[in-house]
Amino acid sequence: MVGNLFWIGFVGAAVALGFALLQSRTVFRVSEGNDRMKRIAAAIRQGASAYLKRQYTGVAKIFAIVFVILLILAFNPFASVLSKFVPFAFLTGGFYSGLAGFIGMRIATAANARTAQAVHDGLNRGLRVAFSSGSVMGFTVVGLGIFDISVWIHILKYGFGCDAATVAGTMVMFGMGASFMALFARVGGGIFTKAADVGADLVGKVEAEIPEDDPRNPAVIADNVGDNVGDVAGMGADLYESYVSSILASFALSVAAGYGWNGMFLTLCMTVVGILAALIGTFFVHTRENTDQKTLLSALRRGTYIAAVIAAVAAAPLTYYLIGNIGIYIAVLSGLCAGVAIGYFTEYYTSDTYEPTRKLAEASETGPATVVIGGISLGMKSTSVPIIVVSAAILVSYFAAGGGIAPAKGLFGIGIAAVGMLSTLGITLATDAYGPVADNAGGIAEMAGLGEDVRKRTDALDGLGNTTAATGKGFAIGSAALTALALLASYVDIVKTKDPGILNLEITDPRLLVGIFVGAMLAFLFSALTMSAVGTSAQSIVREVRRQFREITGLMNGKAEPDYSACVDLCTRSAQREMVFPALLAIVVPVLAGLILGVNGVVGLLAGVTVTGFVLAIFMANAGGAWDNAKKYIEAGNLGGKGSENHKAAVVGDMVGDPFKDTCGPSLNILIKLVATVSIVFSTLIITVSIL
Repeated sequence: MVGNLFWIGFVGAAVALGFALLQSRTVFRVSEGNDRMKRIAAAIRQGASAYLKRQYTGVAKIFAIVFVILLILAFNPFASVLSKFVPFAFLTGGFYSGLAGFIGMRIATAANARTAQAVHDGLNRGLRVAFSSGSVMGFTVVGLGIFDISVWIHILKYGFGCDAATVAGTMVMFGMGASFMALFARVGGGIFTKAADVGADLVGKVEAEIPEDDPRNPAVIADNVGDNVGDVAGMGADLYESYVSSILASFALSVAAGYGWNGMFLTLCMTVVGILAALIGTFFVHTRENTDQKTLLSALRRGTYIAAVIAAVAAAPLTYYLIGNIGIYIAVLSGLCAGVAIGYFTEYYTSDTYEPTRKLAEASETGPATVVIGGISLGMKSTSVPIIVVSAAILVSYFAAGGGIAPAKGLFGIGIAAVGMLSTLGITLATDAYGPVADNAGGIAEMAGLGEDVRKRTDALDGLGNTTAATGKGFAIGSAALTALALLASYVDIVKTKDPGILNLEITDPRLLVGIFVGAMLAFLFSALTMSAVGTSAQSIVREVRRQFREITGLMNGKAEPDYSACVDLCTRSAQREMVFPALLAIVVPVLAGLILGVNGVVGLLAGVTVTGFVLAIFMANAGGAWDNAKKYIEAGNLGGKGSENHKAAVVGDMVGDPFKDTCGPSLNILIKLVATVSIVFSTLIITVSIL
């Protein structure tokens, strides 16, 4: 039915990338402000560029090694265990994932001073500049993702004449490159940004009792650089991988369900519709001159809700025409609704507009310990609703798509639900990427001495950014759970196709049970390593800031300049060193588990890491976001305001939450998908040579 209509993917990519270009021009038309603002922005830009250059150089070497291994496995004349296309698709996936992050970082570092300058003209003006920068990130990610997928569809379908099963089975393995790059970007960037943030806050705000982003603090530039390399570049690579993985998993499941090219084309069309819906939604993001968080949240929420409604309406005729099953439309709708619900409840638990974060702020009256205890409790409690929402989406999409009669059709329903949730990623990611730009704008306003009114507006935008960042992380984690489940189903289907009698999914099978334990352990071990990396790196920053305060004469009274570059260099070297081992775990553990426990153990591993990683990621992201906004709530003049004992207690909670929300939590959603993708890629090898 669909014939040669897969070129529609290139249309979607062109629209997304074209809109990103227009939005970037909107940003560059705004003035960067005075000379002081330009110098600060240039220092941040240079630090971020230097970090990414060093990171990409190091990761390229690891990519080269893995590429050679994949080549050997694919072209071994005695026992080829991979498709010949996988090594090359591994490279393109990694390249576009890294490119998405790089473009996002470049526009964010260009928009920070411009946002601070725009705030002079009004809150809405500043919001629009920061949001336009975020839109560049959002639409670049979806544009590059659809472009890469469309290129490979045309190579395999039209260039080599592959049938739907071959194309889908081969392409599901392509996500490994994107996942690999995303994990390095997220872990490395997260270590950098939180080491700088913790170091700057601990010595500056707590010990020296100077304001946040005070130019006397040697770590302040590193902190602002970290916002860009972690929360923009890392996040861009992360969500590129989420987006691509959900589409590729849905491709594989559509073939298994018997929908063939039509199911794959529906998946591609949903992404194009999502781009158009997200584009329309961006025009509804604006606000009044009111710094109230509820008003600002409504401004961003309006755009995402409108985009979701448009996508939901457009999906109905698409599913009817291509599949003829109303249940598939219900599955898409369940994914869209689950995404909106997760976003709303994440806001509830992390925004100071609502009771949970305000109660957490009030815990500061009895000291840092009760703030930390309250944040941990809040984070644990916040996992319940997302788990229920995702579970409901799984059940609705599975049975609505026909899983009660034909399990393969139900699994495709789950896959298309994940695509539905991520279909409007362009605007969802825009609201997330907006946050670091607003944060940088506040730092530049403070360092450039732009005045209390400007700082008040940038603080309001920054507080909003903390909530939207938490929402974006919750959204990414929720979609990761659905995608990981779809990848698990793809793994089982691929293994059954290669060896129908090898799987034993009885819960009493010791290989399956051990795999579940190892998967659960992997999520905690990975989190421990990334958190320890932040702590180790932060210690070096603390020592350096203390040294400069002690040894540079005139620094504390503003008569001398700190050595900003020393802190940037320390963070860079620490992040590059500390990110390697946690990232390699995601590659090594599933292969070793497969070689020892066989495919049954791998199924257990995927189940264990998905469930544990999902819950742990939500807990960390929401606890960290709530700690940050509790601090911001006090800084806004509540409970004693800045400099009070309550504020100092809240700062300690915020520092505990920093690695939770910006390093460990968001990295876990990449971990669970990378483990699944690696397992799929090496499935034939495991079947061939496993011990048990």
